Amino acid sequence: MDNINRELGYKEYVMREDYIFHAPYNPEVEFYEAVRDGNKAAAEKSLKVDFCNKPGLGVLSSNSLQSFKYHFAITAAMLSRYCIDGGMEHEQAYHISDLYINMVDKCGSKREISELHKKMVREYVKRMSDLKTAKVYSKHVVMCIRYIYDHLHERVTVADAADSLNLSEGYLSRLFKKETGMTFGEYVMRKKTETARNMIDYSGYSLSQISNILAFGSQSYFVKVFKKYEGITPGKYQSTHLPSAII
Repeated sequence: MDNINRELGYKEYVMREDYIFHAPYNPEVEFYEAVRDGNKAAAEKSLKVDFCNKPGLGVLSSNSLQSFKYHFAITAAMLSRYCIDGGMEHEQAYHISDLYINMVDKCGSKREISELHKKMVREYVKRMSDLKTAKVYSKHVVMCIRYIYDHLHERVTVADAADSLNLSEGYLSRLFKKETGMTFGEYVMRKKTETARNMIDYSGYSLSQISNILAFGSQSYFVKVFKKYEGITPGKYQSTHLPSAII
């Protein structure tokens, strides 16, 4: 898979929820901002009305239960995007979203959907609250992390990241290690592995496709790195985590 196809595959995966936004935009900006800010009181106030009893929800399917599931998916996608804007790591935000979208698919009643919605919102709020009280990275490290996520489909180097930020390679390397506790290279491999794991769980891509999309260089190197950080080979992981959603 060449560089262009790798980028298309990775962007398709990262933006896999965009089809959801063909539905009418939910105007509850204050609710999304409350979750993004980890504001438990404000979020709980919005949860006083059950999700499936909220006024103004459009009809997205002739099947009323399916319509609520579509609205749930819209909410999950919006929450992930707001939380990413609030500082949550992409993979964590998308993993939570994917998890709950798959869970709602198994709900058999409006009550189950509403209760699952509360659980999802509270999980995002807690994680954002914890994030706000955790160590805050400097602007340069935040920008570097964003650069890494935008280029996981490539061979990501600290030299390229430093050049994109107009910093010296040595300075960025020292700053990154000081604030994250990891070298630039180790952080990249951890994030590639986390993304690969999530793709195995939800994307429907084969292991060879995932290895190519994330630019591991070779299948054997992919297996080596995955096992280092997950303690299991990608093949064994896949055998116990069958994908439940196809892009």
